[in-house]
Amino acid sequence: NTVWAYAKTNHSSPHLFKNIADVALPRLCEFNSQNIANTLWAYAKSGHPSFDLFDKMSKDALPRLHEFRSQAIANTVWAYATVCQLSPQLFDRIAELALFRLHEFDSQDIANTVWAYAKNGHSSPELFDKIAVVALPRLREFSSQAVSNTVWAYAKTGHSSPELFNEVVVVTISRLHEFNS
Repeated sequence: NTVWAYAKTNHSSPHLFKNIADVALPRLCEFNSQNIANTLWAYAKSGHPSFDLFDKMSKDALPRLHEFRSQAIANTVWAYATVCQLSPQLFDRIAELALFRLHEFDSQDIANTVWAYAKNGHSSPELFDKIAVVALPRLREFSSQAVSNTVWAYAKTGHSSPELFNEVVVVTISRLHEFNS
């Protein structure tokens, strides 16, 4: 919770983050799914990547991903992408899990997930196909940033979804005042 609070308030303390990582590494088995997701998010948000911590958390999270809520799933992949740390096994397993749980994801979770896969260059065509199906009827729930991040992810990966892109045109035109360059 301490690193989460520092990240949430944009307070930088590299020394604190390093020391907490050192103490947390041998105790990760005590972390629950929310602790893992919050810690990863905090390190990524604050710009304090701890590659050892991310690597170990990936391994500890894999057998417990079924315990993660949708926001924790999205925040986890977002964190790895934000610090540019690859974790192919984690991303593969999350894609498998998300396929059956996308109905639980809100618009921000969807946008963050698809953005993370594109940013990390992790291919998951089946996930992108399913996200397009789930996002299509819900695009009006997406913030302008979430719409932009979603179509950016499809463009970045070269994943075609004409129906999604056609609906983005309709949504964007109706809310053009919300979008920036």
